[in-house]
Amino acid sequence: MQKILEFPEVLRLIDDRSAAFRAAIASAPDLDVRVPTCPDWTLRELAQHLGDGRRRQAAVVAAGPGAEPPARTDPKGAPTAPRDPEALDAWLAESTELMLAALREAGPDRGCWTWWGRSQAPETSGAVARHQIQEIAVHTYDVQLVLGAAQPLPTDVAVEGVDEFLTTVSATSVPWPFEPATIDLHATEGRSWRLTLDAGGVRCDDLGAGTEPGDLVIRGAAGELVLYFYDRAPLDALEITGDTEPMDRLAVWDPNA
Repeated sequence: MQKILEFPEVLRLIDDRSAAFRAAIASAPDLDVRVPTCPDWTLRELAQHLGDGRRRQAAVVAAGPGAEPPARTDPKGAPTAPRDPEALDAWLAESTELMLAALREAGPDRGCWTWWGRSQAPETSGAVARHQIQEIAVHTYDVQLVLGAAQPLPTDVAVEGVDEFLTTVSATSVPWPFEPATIDLHATEGRSWRLTLDAGGVRCDDLGAGTEPGDLVIRGAAGELVLYFYDRAPLDALEITGDTEPMDRLAVWDPNA
């Protein structure tokens, strides 16, 4: 079993990707251009989303365990991202630090509200921190794409991202309502996973060497897998063996519907 990143390393990666996001925003000549991968937002609105979201997560972690998330801030009272470039950079940095401070205070094992109660991921501040790496990393890619300077996700972020997505977003205890299937995912960096889709739900396990191939086998760099998961790249950009129907169904299936 692959060891999950230690909590201090998770916090370091959050800080690193947040700095990369701020650097990309700071280099944009016009923050009012549309973001192709977030078509409803401009770069400025994406920056607002990222800053507001980190402040929101700080409040969720600080509130501790609960059946419901803390009450949302009235949008009219929410802090607005400054228009001045230096002030915007400072506001984004402060947003990240508020979340990191809440995570440091809570530690990795403290319970808190999450939206993934029926997944394999625990409802803890540590799991929230893992997910934050991916949200910030993917939005950093969005900004870089607008600038014509999209960069591959860093290897440690990408490999962690595949595991985090599969256990948090894909896995569920809700019974799979379609034909049972197995999906194998192989990252070129040397990590492999199997999704088992059946009446018990969707489960994610590390895939050992020598295991017979599943019904669908997907290969690619970890960063390419993450970009596919978050609808930034098509499935056919990866190496595919087998029928893609199980993955196509999984991509649109809502187990809570």
